[in-house]
Amino acid sequence: MSLKLVIADDEPLARERLRLLLADETDVEVVAEAGDGQQVLDACAAQQPHAVLLDIAMPGIDGLETARRLAGTTPPTAVVFCTAYDAHALSAFEAAAIDYLVKPVRPERLSAALDRVRTFFAGRPAPQASSAAPRRTQLCARLRGSLRVIPLDEVRYLQAEEKYVVVHHVRGEDLIEESLKSLEDEFGDRFVRIHRNCLVARQELVELRRGGDGHVQAILRHGGPPLEVSRRCVPQLRQTLRHL
Repeated sequence: MSLKLVIADDEPLARERLRLLLADETDVEVVAEAGDGQQVLDACAAQQPHAVLLDIAMPGIDGLETARRLAGTTPPTAVVFCTAYDAHALSAFEAAAIDYLVKPVRPERLSAALDRVRTFFAGRPAPQASSAAPRRTQLCARLRGSLRVIPLDEVRYLQAEEKYVVVHHVRGEDLIEESLKSLEDEFGDRFVRIHRNCLVARQELVELRRGGDGHVQAILRHGGPPLEVSRRCVPQLRQTLRHL
């Protein structure tokens, strides 16, 4: 089958290299290029490609969040990660994509990835691929050009701060570019909202305590400063504590 592809990378030279590699492939058409996640989403909406060759570290909406937003779209768009990060950092996301390629991309690996895309659209399960994104067990933070994997079991609370979310975990703090609402929708069984800007891991909640100013605060199992609880969240939190 003829494949319509979008190339997504914030580095023009990386996009050009992929174009050169794809020139040797038969029945492949590059319908758009993109330098950030929003451009990818716009290109997919306009061109309806079969697949995106998607970098991870891009400005604004990164590749991982872009892939999550593409999951379940109609018509479907397959994702092939093309990244400088090694397989260890990507292991949690491999099943959510048709394939992943580590830069510098080798021609034979690119050909194999395109075969997986063809198999996917032919209606047969692609080898080592999943028809649906797996349940995430960790979050990913970008840190000076690398990825830090944060297991969800180590997260104590999530706090919105401008356009970022601060992940407070056993090893410290990291910023991620995901919305608090999307995290609540995805992990509502793990985290409970205590304020419009804060989600707390259920196992971290120990007690609700009223301060001298009359405001209710959440006390966490592993210490740290008490967290402010909004008035409208108090009834639900009391119910949650009874069932922990």
